[in-house]
Amino acid sequence: MSVSGWSIRLYYAADELLWAIKLNALCILFTLLGGVALGIGPATLTAYDLARRRSFGESFHALPAFRAGFRREFARGSLLVLPLLAVTVALVGNYLYFASLGAKASIPRLACFVALAVLAVIAAYLLPMAVHYDLRLRELLPKASLVAIARPASSVVLLFVFVTIAYLSSTFPVLGLVLAGGGWIQLNTWLCLRFFEENEARLHLKGNS
Repeated sequence: MSVSGWSIRLYYAADELLWAIKLNALCILFTLLGGVALGIGPATLTAYDLARRRSFGESFHALPAFRAGFRREFARGSLLVLPLLAVTVALVGNYLYFASLGAKASIPRLACFVALAVLAVIAAYLLPMAVHYDLRLRELLPKASLVAIARPASSVVLLFVFVTIAYLSSTFPVLGLVLAGGGWIQLNTWLCLRFFEENEARLHLKGNS
């Protein structure tokens, strides 16, 4: 590859890195502005919406777009994200409790671990789906669960990426604070948009067969 080709690739890689940092910072900022509990839902859903727009090559000013999205998604984001967080906290709490009991609680500890993995995969489909499709809130969980079951290979990819980012964040806390959230949201959205496109094409072929 020529020097100019490498320069272009390096430029795009740096641009994506800076965007992930910016998206991460905006998500944290608006979560804090919402008092955390009332901010994390709309901030998360807005971050996914901007990641989707970015994936489609749309150009926009990040701060005004995030502010507008935060206001628009305030109710829906809270209703969607807060239950996911509540279930996650409950499962993590149970996992830690069973872990403290030692070997005698290995089975319930393993059950909590599996439940967390399943929840992570479903959430990885659900949040990009919420900003990509015009669906009611009550429709999102069944459809995300169905896609997770119907596409096991894609689900494994999403889980692997999530675990990798979580591991790097725990190993390098500063990197996790600055980059992990925005990086995961953008990568998660980019992957899911392609999975959705492949799924729609497959369904279309079945419909014509």
